[in-house]
Amino acid sequence: MKNDSIQRWEKARRLLCVRLDQLGDVLMTTPAIRALRESAAGRQIALLTSSSGALVAPMIPEIDEVLAYDPPWMKLTPPRGPGLDFAMIDRLREGKYDAAAIFTVYSQNPLPAAMLCYLAGIPLRLAHCRENPYQLLTHRVVETEPESGVRHEVRRQLDLVATVGARTTEERLSLRPTDAAFRRIDAILQGLDLTPVRRWAVVHPGSSAPSRRYPPESFAEAARRLVRDEGFRIVFTGGREEVELVDSIRSAMKAPSVSLAGRLDLDELAALIARAPILIANNTGPAHVGAAVGTPVVDLYALTNLQHTPWSVPSRVLFHDVPCKPCYRSVCPMGHHDCLRLVPPGLVVEAARELFQAQQLRILTTREDRCAPP
Repeated sequence: MKNDSIQRWEKARRLLCVRLDQLGDVLMTTPAIRALRESAAGRQIALLTSSSGALVAPMIPEIDEVLAYDPPWMKLTPPRGPGLDFAMIDRLREGKYDAAAIFTVYSQNPLPAAMLCYLAGIPLRLAHCRENPYQLLTHRVVETEPESGVRHEVRRQLDLVATVGARTTEERLSLRPTDAAFRRIDAILQGLDLTPVRRWAVVHPGSSAPSRRYPPESFAEAARRLVRDEGFRIVFTGGREEVELVDSIRSAMKAPSVSLAGRLDLDELAALIARAPILIANNTGPAHVGAAVGTPVVDLYALTNLQHTPWSVPSRVLFHDVPCKPCYRSVCPMGHHDCLRLVPPGLVVEAARELFQAQQLRILTTREDRCAPP
């Protein structure tokens, strides 16, 4: 017998998912969004997310509508008056949503977003919350992290929606680059003579947070060894603001490479990563893109927080253990950056080699299975 709480959620047809964070966080929320969508026939899903998160939302099939909003409680939102916040409340009210699921990590307070949904008149409001929210939430899941252990962020969000009866049997991340993006990337790769069985890797050395960046000189040494000792070809990626970083690494590695930094939009970057045999990246958005499209990931994982490793994809998570973990800081508070600085480039090379070999074995096995008689 279903309780009244679950029955009320099952009747909700227009759902608002609130994930006011970055691209990778939105991707790690997609299994929970899928669970919400699949738990009631004809359900429509809207996503309220940051400007950064909104860039990836059109490639997520489970999402029908995207609302971009940079709230005053996000650290990257510039100072401004409350006019945009009042406008968003009005827009949410006009959307006539039946319920809102507010997704956070344990270090974030859900109540500002809950207040937004409360003022917009959304009748059902769900979130993890440490303190008593009284009327701001109709469905509160008591916050137990980190005191009782830390879950992967994907599992945390799946556990949240399960409390209102939403479950899915497919817990992978969701991301689907467009056909146009694949056509452009395939043309680029054909010009470079790169195929899935060739030894090549995408290397994404940037990150928005300095604390999450593997040192450029270490990236250069790892890339050099991959080219000279392992026969890899390296394709660097990055945003326009990372072109200089990529150029400096390419110059220091003293071996041939290709740079697509500053040349791809997010859709095309996702398509490139989907075509790549492996991805080497910091703990940043592209690492989760790799997980979402099924590409094995070598993740240079700064110990700023511990719940964001690549989900449900072959991976090697590399770090040097430090007593100051987790620091939750964008800049290393100790000044030594040892959790990444002390990861030897040789370990990156070894991880890339192992993942590539395993990936080729999977490709070979799949081909043999297709050729096998029934």
